[in-house]
Amino acid sequence: MSKFNMDALGETLLRKFAGRTSRRSFLTKLGVAIVAAPAFPLLPVSRANAAKPDRTPEAKTNFARNAQTKDDTKCNYWRYCAIDGSLCSCCGGTAASCPAGTEPSPVSWVGTCINPDNGSAYLIAYRDCCGKSGCGQCGCDNTDRETQLYMPQLNNNVIWCFGTSSMEYHCSTAVLVGKAQ
Repeated sequence: MSKFNMDALGETLLRKFAGRTSRRSFLTKLGVAIVAAPAFPLLPVSRANAAKPDRTPEAKTNFARNAQTKDDTKCNYWRYCAIDGSLCSCCGGTAASCPAGTEPSPVSWVGTCINPDNGSAYLIAYRDCCGKSGCGQCGCDNTDRETQLYMPQLNNNVIWCFGTSSMEYHCSTAVLVGKAQ
């Protein structure tokens, strides 16, 4: 008997709905929804309450906890959080420039490093200097926040001497691009 009641209730509801609407009005509303749906992501969003990155000592990576800002010839210099290779600051260049006789690669990989002096995150572009044989000094392999190789622009396991006169790797720089966030 309850099946009959459910059928009767369903029929009654559908008949009332059909009596108040037409196929055209239903199709019009459906069409408006389909056309408007792609614009929903473009609507403004309040980011005032967005979570700020956690930069407490407990949340920092091992590299960020031990980073320093004084000596750019050491692997724990704050800009070197994702560097791999010899430091140009030990090979006749600086943290941001290639030594004489080498040329910077036109492509780079990137990292986001935290400056321990102010706690702010900065975007760092790592560039290989090419054209001379490997320097072999101050070799570092920091993988702080490194991503998998399927995102090569964020990976330090590639020799980035593409587009230079020589594919011969010499050393790596860490150029400060700007403040993150």
